[in-house]
This record gives sequence, C-alpha cells and structure tokens, in this order.
Amino acid sequence: MKNKVVIAGAAIVDILVSPAELDVFQTGSYPAETIHMSVGGDALNEATILSKLGVDVRLETVIGGDMAGEMLWNHCRQTGIEINTRCKRKEMDTGINVVLVKEDGERVFLTNPHGSLRKLSPGDIMLPFPEDAGILCFASIFVFPMINDAEMASIFRQAKSQGMTVCADMTKCKNGETAADIAESLKLIDYLMPNKEEAMLVTQSSSVEEAAKCLLDAGVQNVVIKCGADGCFVKNKECEMWITAEKDVVCVDTTGAGDSFAAGFIYGLHQGFSLEACAKYANQCGAKSVARIGAADWSFQNDN
Repeated sequence: MKNKVVIAGAAIVDILVSPAELDVFQTGSYPAETIHMSVGGDALNEATILSKLGVDVRLETVIGGDMAGEMLWNHCRQTGIEINTRCKRKEMDTGINVVLVKEDGERVFLTNPHGSLRKLSPGDIMLPFPEDAGILCFASIFVFPMINDAEMASIFRQAKSQGMTVCADMTKCKNGETAADIAESLKLIDYLMPNKEEAMLVTQSSSVEEAAKCLLDAGVQNVVIKCGADGCFVKNKECEMWITAEKDVVCVDTTGAGDSFAAGFIYGLHQGFSLEACAKYANQCGAKSVARIGAADWSFQNDN
C-alpha cells in the first residue's frame, strides 16, 4: 500500500512579531507582546502537520549549511519527517522570514531574496519518487523561479507514471503569469489549492466561481479555492460546492493558514475521505492555525 506523502518546496525559519503596527518603524524600541521563532516555509509547514497527524512524510527541499539550516534539519529528524542530507547547501543561507503580525492577524514579511526560500531547482527533487509514495504535493507554484512550466510538468509526469496523486498549492504570480503560462503542469494536477486572490489573479477572473471554471477548463481535475472566513469553494466536472468556514474562530495570526489547509486536505485524501470531507477537515486545520502564533505550531498542541 502506498502510504507515503512527498512534499516538495520551501523550508525556512520564521521570526514572528506580534502585534506590530506602523509604530515599529517610528521608535527606537518597540514593545511587542510576542516575539516567536518557529519553522516555516510552505513545504515544511505541510510536512510538519502531516507528520504530527501520523502520516509518513518525505520532504524535498534545500537548506543552508548554517545555524538556521541545522535547526530545520533537527526539527525534521525530531518530528519524523524523512529528509536527505543532499538538501544541505554549505554555500547557501537558509531562508529566514521576519513576520510582522498586525492586531487583526494579517501580516507582512521581511524576506531575504538571496536565501534558500526560492532556491529549489528540478535537480533538488529526487526522482523517481519512493515506491511507497502515493501523493505528491508541490508547494507552491510561482515560488521557485528555477522551476518553469516544462520542468514542473516533468516532475508531475514522473509522479503520475508511478501512480501517484498530484496536488499543488500556489502563491500569487510574480510576473503577471496566467494559467496559459503553466498550462502543461495544470493538465497533470489532480487537486489544486490556491486562495481566492491567487486563483482570480492567475485566471484574470472576477469571481471565485469563474476562476475555478477556468482552472478546470485548463485541465485541473479538482479545484479547491481557499476563501478565508468564507470557507472554500470546490469544483470538478461532476459537482461544485461551497464549504463553510469554522465558526467562532478568533484570528491571531494568518501565517501559514493556507499551508495548514493544504495539509488537512492532503490528510483527508491520504485517509480516503470524500471530497467534501477533505474540504471540511482542511477548513478545520486552517481555523486551528489562525488561532495561534506560528504556521504549524498548532499541530504540537497535544505534545507533552
């Protein structure tokens, strides 16, 4: 039975400051209530949550040969995430994001464009995938400038040839790209999970429903659009449905909420849930994420 999930994408360190308003730039010392360090990056967030849920996970990423990279390496080992030593790059700085979280839970990032965050290349993903791998999640489209449409499609095609389900998350397109620019890859995706803004931007659509139709027409088998407090919209050739968000959620920090949603959805697929049940569980994971500081910290809440 193919129980392993492979996650490909970024692994970084997050330094979260909460709350942080404009005053942070207008005074020599700013009294933040919380300054918190945690693991971050789309792929590592998803891998962490899935591993804490009991899933066998392999992470394909790159990290630097520095103190931050060692922290991420040790985290993977301690959390049970499979990771290969070839991901370490002595010459590379591990990505570190400073996340300024506002009172309403929304945030802005200070990032290092020269660090490992956007350095994943096709050669960094070990192929073929493990024989016991049943799901590949590419997290996320448009993060990695060294992986173009043809190269991403080649990775997906390898997964499909091994009988794997292909999932993908997305960030906002960086250079005005449209669905046509990733057309080859979209045709190979079983489950695509952009948020509302990302989906509408890449399809040049004016509504969630229109964006979902465009992505479906482009070849995606199942489109799952994250809509925050409005829940999510799911569409395939047979059905479409809105899945309402969890109620009475106090939003503290939206960092990694989309990654938690994706991890929850993948967990549902792994467990054989129905499409609707996958979406409902994904909403629950997203809600747990925004209720705490840190992207994946909520998944540790039952640890002793």
